[in-house]
Amino acid sequence: MIPGADDAITRDGKALILAYDHGLEHGPVDFDPVPETTDPATVFDVATHDAVTALAVQKGVAEAYYPEYEEDVTLLAKLNGTSNLWMGEPDSAVNWSVDYAAELGADAIGFTFYGGSNHEVEMAEEFREAQEAARDHDMGVVMWSYPRGQGLKDDTSASTIAYASRLGLELGADIAKVKYPGSEDAMSWAVENAGNTKVVMSGGSKTSDEAFLSTVREAMDGGADGLAVGRNVFQRENPEAILDGLEAIIFEDASVEEALDANAALEADD
Repeated sequence: MIPGADDAITRDGKALILAYDHGLEHGPVDFDPVPETTDPATVFDVATHDAVTALAVQKGVAEAYYPEYEEDVTLLAKLNGTSNLWMGEPDSAVNWSVDYAAELGADAIGFTFYGGSNHEVEMAEEFREAQEAARDHDMGVVMWSYPRGQGLKDDTSASTIAYASRLGLELGADIAKVKYPGSEDAMSWAVENAGNTKVVMSGGSKTSDEAFLSTVREAMDGGADGLAVGRNVFQRENPEAILDGLEAIIFEDASVEEALDANAALEADD
């Protein structure tokens, strides 16, 4: 990683990345709770919220929608991804080049890396190519570091998540996105192993406002540098409210109670 390379997708050293690559990775089922989110413009509108430091999307969505939002949204180009129809050993196709992402106006790239997969070697080589090309364009690099594969028994254990964050450092990511390892202490261990690479928590499946904000607070108390979240924002009827709460925790060091108050205030105004 290079100090300052992620400046365009962070705020005061912290990140709140809104991920919207789910149409490829999970399919339309993720849009069912709020059908309007099938339209990418709906989520691009959400990404104009002050709390969001970058929006992560795949190539086709970036091509079709980003030009209308380039003044208000910071683009994170999610370079690889594979559909949920794929049933083989974890792998992720590279769907666009860094050069093309830069041409579209991206400030950073995102890349999924499945450490432990039978395809780990090829994915590491693909990441190397993307990471070095990103440096040529002064772009930040975010690794979706998700260990999984036939030989991995527990992909959310504290030791596995610490290894995931370490892979981000060793392979040259500026930010490593990892699953929450279950406790503040375990997150602290993951952050320690990442060295100077920032660590952000993956948002995961939708939970209640209080449960989600409490987990984010624990992750931040463990030293995390923010959050990369999709469903826990865009699957809500009022995503701006939860973003107000997340902004309070991530950037203002608020308590869960204070974040819930910020969340409730916006919902009351609506």
